[in-house]
Amino acid sequence: MNCGSRHQRALEGPSPSPARRVVHSVCLALLVMLLFFLGGCSPLSMVNTIAPDDGFVLDGAIGYGPLERQKLDVYYPEVRTPQKPVLVFFYGGSWLRGDRQKYRFVGQALSSRGYVTVIPDYRLYPEVQFPVFIEDGAASVAWVKDNIAESANGIVLIGHSAGAHLAALLALDNRYLEQEGISERTISGMIGLAGPYAFEPENFRRFRAIFATAHPPEISRPITYARGDAPPLLLLHGTDDNVVLPLHSQLLQERVDDQNGRVTRLELEDVDHFDIVLGLSEPFTHLAPGVLPSLERFIREQT
Repeated sequence: MNCGSRHQRALEGPSPSPARRVVHSVCLALLVMLLFFLGGCSPLSMVNTIAPDDGFVLDGAIGYGPLERQKLDVYYPEVRTPQKPVLVFFYGGSWLRGDRQKYRFVGQALSSRGYVTVIPDYRLYPEVQFPVFIEDGAASVAWVKDNIAESANGIVLIGHSAGAHLAALLALDNRYLEQEGISERTISGMIGLAGPYAFEPENFRRFRAIFATAHPPEISRPITYARGDAPPLLLLHGTDDNVVLPLHSQLLQERVDDQNGRVTRLELEDVDHFDIVLGLSEPFTHLAPGVLPSLERFIREQT
């Protein structure tokens, strides 16, 4: 990978025609609505229902700590590839909600491509405040290093939304991993999907209490720790994201560039905040066709 930055405003990989995309989206939407009314399940559970359920062997509900929210699921490829790194995926949910089991579609998509994939839970507000959920993330990474042989090839952190904030802090503020006895050289890279890297929670009443323990507030912002010797970053953001604005990825990229770090930023046309993670699920890759090809290429370049 080039040590400089590459800013592209494009979709990576083939894109279906607008008409085909609309038809596909309508059909899937109708199927999702049918499943919802028949089963009363959550939207993510419905995605799991539609997504393939092969290509992996699941080892679930493993404790990486003694508490109920300190559990993780491991998705092993049916045919393991010893030379590939381990992927650790942190889901989003505004630091208020989330459940690893609802992201089976992510575990399936990544493990079916040959990667051991780990999806941890972490503690949430109001049970905890910052930085406890970041510390839980670090503890889950420590478990991966100690228990999965492929981690010797490196660990790639992946996160969506609040999970991208968590992954970015682990990659950039090395104190969290050092507290778990992990060298940052263990981290091969970080892939962020629509992350709030320059987020100022003190300006939002909904999030103020979650980060009230951040003194000064800057310590909760990944851009504070941008540095030239950090692991390589891949920052993906949809141009239609109005939940976490693409400006967050731009600001982090610029800050890492200023430090001569390794960062790639891709803006995905016509992709919103939720499309970008649904693009990891095979039935919905058309919603964000750039995500999986970009992710796999970045991982290959780091290992």
